[in-house]
Amino acid sequence: MKLIQTIIYSFLLLVLCTSASKPPAKSGNLYVSDYENVLGTSFELKIDATSSAQAQTAETAAMKEIDRLNKILSGYNASSEFSQWVHGEKKAVKVSPELFEVLSLFDKWRVQSGGALDASAEVIVRTWKEAAKLNKQPAATELAAAVATVKQPHWKLDEINQTAMHLDNTPLMLNSFVKSYIINKACNAAMATGGVRAVVMNIGGDIVVRGSHTEQIQVSDPKADAENDAPIARLSISNKAIATSGNYRRGEFVNGQWHSHIVDPRTGLPADKVISATVIADNATDAGALATAFNVLTPEESTALAATVPGAEYMLITSDGMRVESRGWKVLEMPVTKKAAPAFTADNTLDPNYELVINLELRQFEGFRVHSPYVAIWVVDKDKKPVRSIALWYRKPRYLDEMRAWYETYYSRFLEDDRSISSTTSATRPAGRYTLKWDGKDDKGELVKRGTYTIMIEVAREHGTHQLMTRTLDFSKKVQPVTLPENTEVSSASLNYTKKN
Repeated sequence: MKLIQTIIYSFLLLVLCTSASKPPAKSGNLYVSDYENVLGTSFELKIDATSSAQAQTAETAAMKEIDRLNKILSGYNASSEFSQWVHGEKKAVKVSPELFEVLSLFDKWRVQSGGALDASAEVIVRTWKEAAKLNKQPAATELAAAVATVKQPHWKLDEINQTAMHLDNTPLMLNSFVKSYIINKACNAAMATGGVRAVVMNIGGDIVVRGSHTEQIQVSDPKADAENDAPIARLSISNKAIATSGNYRRGEFVNGQWHSHIVDPRTGLPADKVISATVIADNATDAGALATAFNVLTPEESTALAATVPGAEYMLITSDGMRVESRGWKVLEMPVTKKAAPAFTADNTLDPNYELVINLELRQFEGFRVHSPYVAIWVVDKDKKPVRSIALWYRKPRYLDEMRAWYETYYSRFLEDDRSISSTTSATRPAGRYTLKWDGKDDKGELVKRGTYTIMIEVAREHGTHQLMTRTLDFSKKVQPVTLPENTEVSSASLNYTKKN
């Protein structure tokens, strides 16, 4: 058995290495490439170049820059320059220009945001995580001590000599805007290569659009954030950066109550008044910093802070559902058409108040950077006829036949569809984890009749592994939650028919 597992694993590694070396896919005038687990999340890169070779050169330059900066700024890598500096001697040491710049930016934003952004907020985050393990709220004295620690100085910078002195042992983490900072630098690296007209880079929902290209960007609804849920807004962006921060994907359950991973460094409490903040700015770092700060600040404080960054526009969604927009937001927004809810016939169709939630986690391969696999999810009826296409993720249309079941079912329709490309900005998701929904409608948007339907999940790699997962459910009676068996491409998958939130 071990020998068989070793052979399968070796074959998979060969496939992954081969896949990772291929040039990006072309869609229209853009060459598209995507990966999982870049800076701990999903990654999509679109390059408008005169040839696939030039697009590949630009992609290589961007990925090298991301890796270089991650080795400098990561707080999760013990060997990074930042980690070594944090745990090193408490004396002034010369640091890289990038680390010095980021520490300087944290000093700037701590003051500019009135304390809403602080790298030492990590001490508060850890206090809540420890409390979550015990399923209780942190004691008031613990939070007060953490806040007092945050208010202390933690480093001293010497601009002339480019040195940084770490002053204490307080936990530090360079979150908030560093992902946006890295995206900006990586876009610069890609644009600097020859033959590149435009770059769109999306890392976990933070996006930079650079060059002669206008990107349509969807903003995820924080209260309905499945991959195929309707966006809360659509934007048209060129030569701008956009970042979204929110509490709806990451956090801690403490005694049955959800708490955001974003904390207020001034109070020690999780941010809970704003559930999503999306910011557009000329500079990616500004967009990332403002998006995080706006989750902590009141809408009034956010308006004042945004005024200090020329050209910044934003949209906030508060915990009570209020939508707060800056004056210039509407100029960038595209109209969103909402369809009227269909009539519900209790004796005939599926209940529109219920939906099938599909959770899918793609397997991660440590030590390898590989393109995301092709994924198709759809529904067929009892006669195996297609009912609803839920998702199709791919890089190169010419390899869609690798998904044999989907290809036979949907490829002719695929050729007739509008396949315009857009990007999605959202709160950062963990790498490889996706949620999709089936609302009980067919491809025409009409509720289907009650009865038996099969959920099809197909995952494949170019000339590589292939997985087809199916589960038949009878919607004429109560549908129980289902866990599907894992495989070489999918580490977990589940189906849950539940009432809509």
